[in-house]
Amino acid sequence: MTPPEQLVRDHTVYSCVMGSRAFGLATSASDTDRRGVFVAPTPLFWRFEKPPTHVEGPAEEQFSWELERFCALALRANPGILECLHSPLVERIDDTGRELLSLREAFLSRRTHTTFTAYALAQRKRLAADVRRHGAPRWKHAMHLVRLLTSCRDLLRTGVLTIEVGPERDRLLAVRRGEVPWPEIEAWMTRLDEETARAASRTPLPETPDEARVADFLFRVRRTSALRPHPHDETVRRVAPGGVPGR
Repeated sequence: MTPPEQLVRDHTVYSCVMGSRAFGLATSASDTDRRGVFVAPTPLFWRFEKPPTHVEGPAEEQFSWELERFCALALRANPGILECLHSPLVERIDDTGRELLSLREAFLSRRTHTTFTAYALAQRKRLAADVRRHGAPRWKHAMHLVRLLTSCRDLLRTGVLTIEVGPERDRLLAVRRGEVPWPEIEAWMTRLDEETARAASRTPLPETPDEARVADFLFRVRRTSALRPHPHDETVRRVAPGGVPGR
């Protein structure tokens, strides 16, 4: 089977930097979190052992998804996946990656209200538990939670997902440094929850994502890959002409 690292190295169609650097919240101590999408050659799916749906590495803080898995998660309005499509720091992209980015609006729907707020609620409970146990939350996590809630509210208001924090940077970094009292952060999050609920009631986002458009894109990518020779892929070379697996 093709090594997972080779799939990332040879078949990545889109990769970007995420985390604090993409959000505009980086400090001198920030890591560089890389996220990407690779397209496993179609003949690999004709074998009993399928290509991986995701790969960690090969670099530190690097994580990649196979295209189909990435699209499936995006259609479910997974917050981290949707944010990947809107990173301002693109490191690698080809024609397939550019078409994937052109589908950003197709993935957005009112489902984002449910998924973003459900994730935020779970994180808020963890932060509250930290306060009860240790007297303070994990400040970095608190900062990112406020950022996510703000992003969700603005997405529901405008129909556009913006991940850069802009003028909120200084205030959010103050949260990270522990300079904002926890009760003030709680009040901030509660206000964002209320504003998000109001925005959801009149959002311009469609009820559901455009799954047919995404499915058509995935089909065309798979078909193109099936017709393309893959001379550098050992597993594909073992597939005989006509698509019959070699023995």
